[in-house]
Amino acid sequence: MQPQAAAPARWQRLWREAVRDPRELLGMLELPEAAVALSDDAAAEFPLRVPRGFVARMRKGDPHDPLLRQVLPLDEELRPMPGFALDAVGDAAAKAGTGVIRKYRGRALLIATGSCAVHCRYCFRRHFPYGQETAAAAGWRQTVDLIRRDASIDEVILSGGDPWSLATDKLAELTRALAEIPHLKRLRVHTRLPVVLPERVDEALVGWIAALPWPLTVVIHANHANEFDAAVDAALARLRDAGAALLNQAVLLRGVNDDVEALAALSERAFAAGVLPYYLHQLDRVQGAGHFEVDDVRARALHAALAARLSGYLVPRLVREVAGDPGKRPL
Repeated sequence: MQPQAAAPARWQRLWREAVRDPRELLGMLELPEAAVALSDDAAAEFPLRVPRGFVARMRKGDPHDPLLRQVLPLDEELRPMPGFALDAVGDAAAKAGTGVIRKYRGRALLIATGSCAVHCRYCFRRHFPYGQETAAAAGWRQTVDLIRRDASIDEVILSGGDPWSLATDKLAELTRALAEIPHLKRLRVHTRLPVVLPERVDEALVGWIAALPWPLTVVIHANHANEFDAAVDAALARLRDAGAALLNQAVLLRGVNDDVEALAALSERAFAAGVLPYYLHQLDRVQGAGHFEVDDVRARALHAALAARLSGYLVPRLVREVAGDPGKRPL
């Protein structure tokens, strides 16, 4: 008798049930197609993908809903925009090995996977060649060897795609190998899954976190207060209980959060969920995302108004990533 394959975890089932058809998404939100400038060509270039739980947080009948705007492929993406490039932040020039990016002193960023539960239309890696540049290739061996040979690396950052789209045993395979490197002091994970698919924070993932030999920082990504709900709060609480420090990084996006009310609500809602506001990024100028851009003058004015309104620990740093800089550039 052949052994039975293990049943997929609940989060994996929900992942597979994500909405991929823009017209199905509009139907779920009771929106006529005429209400938006939907683009089949943009969807063919960068497909729609959004978990149904995230869709449930969108407002029905509102074509300007800030969560919908982040995921719906529109005609605006196909408009040529000067200054927007395929590689907006210089990842290719910072490549140190397969799936390894070295931009800042002491840190190695691993492109753990190209998969993500949600396809954000402003994603700065929407054109990234994941097929050739994934650190998990060859069972992580090349990646781990590179880090082992460079004693200046004391922090590893797992990025993607979304690193928590990997099965937990795959993550454990990596961290067991990294644990043998004495100069590593910290691990960081950049992930959107606790927000868009909170079911990912299951017992197995929490156990993996609790067993790590280093302090773990989890940098989540939420751009609007409406992205939080009770399920997200519970997932974040499980992460904190496992010992993770939680930060949020947001992107300043026209039509999503480019007003003081929205930014203040985001900071306050994140903090209420146990997450400290960290970065507010100016848009990375990747092809297809120009319609989201907020100019620097307005960005600085919004940030100043936010700082005048909130306690200092609720005000994220306004930054831009510039290729070749030794760190994020404050604005």
